[in-house]
Amino acid sequence: MAFIRDPQAFPVVGVDAHLPPVAEACLTPQALRERFARPPVWTPEVLVERRLVAREPAHAAVLVPLVQRPQGLTVLLTQRTEHLSDHPGQISFPGGRCEPTDRDAAETALREAEEEVGLDRRHVEVIGQLPVYKTVTAFSVTPVVALVQPVFELRVDPSEVAEVFEVPLAFLMSPAHHQRHAVEFAGERREFFSMPWQPPGRDRPYFIWGATAAMLRNFYRFLAA
Repeated sequence: MAFIRDPQAFPVVGVDAHLPPVAEACLTPQALRERFARPPVWTPEVLVERRLVAREPAHAAVLVPLVQRPQGLTVLLTQRTEHLSDHPGQISFPGGRCEPTDRDAAETALREAEEEVGLDRRHVEVIGQLPVYKTVTAFSVTPVVALVQPVFELRVDPSEVAEVFEVPLAFLMSPAHHQRHAVEFAGERREFFSMPWQPPGRDRPYFIWGATAAMLRNFYRFLAA
């Protein structure tokens, strides 16, 4: 949400520990391939943020890269640089605006991942998509889910990406780690999700929130249905 500068300053009003985590057996590469091949009937939880800009909506796509580590799948995420005009400093998936030459959302996501972090598409297997998510900044974002072979070497574009890191998929698919925050804006109460991840040896967590957390929440609903 573009109007929030310090999301961690807003109180946590709930944690969804009452919801079951996605079973480990459902978080394997083959299980995910089968889930996207035969999707269940399900309802996305969060799809639209109230627009705060007047520009025409733009189509975009992000890659949800699931890295096949020996200890289990991880989600590759980026921290955006502070000088970017859209969502500066936030944690996000690799991705960006669709170009006229892109064949589809998957092509956009793959191209942007190559440009932002140097993830070669030879190591990427697209397995499906999640519903379009509309942001406050007037982007209609298609999340493209893919499995990634862990033989890649990244070449980060420092003008866009400050850092790249990975979070265990099992952590993100456990609602006990899904926090709800409340904020009052223009006389209206709104809520947003966060999923803080603090790896060993790091003095503060990566604060995953906003559109990225919302799309991960929809991914949870898809897998838990």
